[in-house]
Amino acid sequence: MFIYECHSLKYQSFLIVINDVKEVVTMDENKLAIGSPAPLFEAKAYHQGKIVDVKLKDYKGKWVVLFFYPADFTFICPTELGELADQYEELKKLNVEVFSVSTDTAFVHKAWADTSATIQKITFPMVADPAAQLCTAYGTIIPMEGISLRGTFIIDPDGVLKALEIHDNSIGRSTAELLRKIKAAQFVREHGDEVCPASWQPGKKTLKPGLDLVGKI
Repeated sequence: MFIYECHSLKYQSFLIVINDVKEVVTMDENKLAIGSPAPLFEAKAYHQGKIVDVKLKDYKGKWVVLFFYPADFTFICPTELGELADQYEELKKLNVEVFSVSTDTAFVHKAWADTSATIQKITFPMVADPAAQLCTAYGTIIPMEGISLRGTFIIDPDGVLKALEIHDNSIGRSTAELLRKIKAAQFVREHGDEVCPASWQPGKKTLKPGLDLVGKI
């Protein structure tokens, strides 16, 4: 059994009961930071008609997108997931793996896919996080509701967190913007002396930071 308790804005604590043995584990949210290793996880996922085990560590060498959303059988969520499914082949061409994550079980993910034409388009793993451990590790959990905020995390091939976006559940996200961010992150990884300005797209002009640019932009 896994019970979530939030004791402060800075620390999140868990009361874990295994075979009647209780242990409180405290997690410092400050450890989740851009440029730091992304929290590792192992979880069940619904993937192409099967329930499988997924481990983040198995995806070293690939870019990873974690796409947190509130719940299955809702309203904005299928529009986001459907759009992401439509762009999944393009993402795979960029060496990107996608994991959608909610606090539903893998069985609920299957039931949703069985009843929704939009969700049937999904071919990336739909991760189950019913104990909210993954949502908590990435800071997206709403403690009193047991569901996740909308959160998007981009992790590079070294397992380092490069970008994150968390916002209110009433605001849907854009897969086109996600693709743009990934392409920018990949460009910077390959061209360490250049950076990407606002709304940058591949083929557009980049910048080389230096004293000669100060006050000239």
